[in-house]
Amino acid sequence: MTREPDLTDAALILVDVQEGFRDPWWGRSHELETAYAKIARLGREWNARGLPVVKVRHDSQNPESPLYAGSSGNRFVTGVASLREDVIVTKTVNSAFLGTPDLAEWLRARGISTIVVAGVQTNACVETTARMGGNLGFSVVVPLDATATFDLEGPALAGNPPIRLSAEDLMRATAVSLHGGGFAHVTEVSTILSALEEKS
Repeated sequence: MTREPDLTDAALILVDVQEGFRDPWWGRSHELETAYAKIARLGREWNARGLPVVKVRHDSQNPESPLYAGSSGNRFVTGVASLREDVIVTKTVNSAFLGTPDLAEWLRARGISTIVVAGVQTNACVETTARMGGNLGFSVVVPLDATATFDLEGPALAGNPPIRLSAEDLMRATAVSLHGGGFAHVTEVSTILSALEEKS
């Protein structure tokens, strides 16, 4: 996907913008609070234009998770909780397309073919939702600076120490995989806001 799709009727999909990600349990993040502010800014712009907003909430089934269903960490952050939404999708896995209600069905019933995906974590629920959206035939836009993630450790291979990637490394990898792989158009919040202004 080399050019940004038309955002005239795009739905904004806000993935897991929840209080629980502020918990130190996750480790070091890349500008989580900055991402939350930019996500809320996108939401306000969508609300002001009467465009569809979908809030996605991860209802963890793990009692030790900061996102455990029913806990204080499960709540949306204030800047997102105050937004008007058209629907709330709840999920227990990475992809918003495997939640309740059925997101793809909801979008298609309203003739929505373009989605803007923002939220947490960049390399997990955001990337998985974007990939599935692309696979399902939607035009997907991901404003990378309206996402955030955390440092992550992987496996130890060939006798080497465990692979560890910083949040910044993971975000770059997501950008390359999604954009270079044709799943989504990866861009920035400022570019999206400019595109909305041009349509006004």
